Amino acid sequence: MAKRASPSTPRRRKARAKPKSAAVRKRGAPAKKAAPARKAPAVRKRAGKAAVRKAAVRKVSARKAPVRKAATSGAGRKAAGATPIRKPAARKAAPPAARPAPQRFTVSHLREEDFQTNGLRPYARYRDLGIAEATGGLARAHVIRMIPPVTEDVRQRHAHTVDLQLVYVLKGWMKNEFAGHGVQMMEAGSCWLQPPGIAHTVLDYSDDLEVLEVIVPADFDTSLVD
Repeated sequence: MAKRASPSTPRRRKARAKPKSAAVRKRGAPAKKAAPARKAPAVRKRAGKAAVRKAAVRKVSARKAPVRKAATSGAGRKAAGATPIRKPAARKAAPPAARPAPQRFTVSHLREEDFQTNGLRPYARYRDLGIAEATGGLARAHVIRMIPPVTEDVRQRHAHTVDLQLVYVLKGWMKNEFAGHGVQMMEAGSCWLQPPGIAHTVLDYSDDLEVLEVIVPADFDTSLVD
């Protein structure tokens, strides 16, 4: 004869089953897919912040791009932490050079009394042509008549501090020696240019020597040369 189940058995099983099912539900709750759904907004929020930061970086880079371009090829300099090169300030325009005094018309006609001995050399007579006054000191022009005889004072080697010195023989002849060019015989119709500061010596000349000399500027210095 089969034994009857004890009335306490179902209760015990039921009592055991309840906590077991509760424990299953408690442990199984995190396993539901609702948890990833709750985390999704946080992930999207973090991703959104990253996108905002990237957009801000691009915006700042766009604003700074012209500065990097103007700072020479300084991408490497900036990456290395070097001080950026500043664009130099624009230089002020230099004031215009002073213009020479205005020139005026002048004319000089031959008069014997115009040949004076109070010129540059005591052994010559000078006829000033009025060019220095007419040009405000820009140039000087005179006719020179050498006084014979040729002395040792005449033959002293010398040089002139000028910008230009041109000589043209009107009458007679003249023998000179120029540094680097040797002895030169100048006759009527001869013309020469003496470079600034060239050392030269008057060796001899005819009794009727007459030359035209043009000098720039009007006032200049003469010094003896050994």
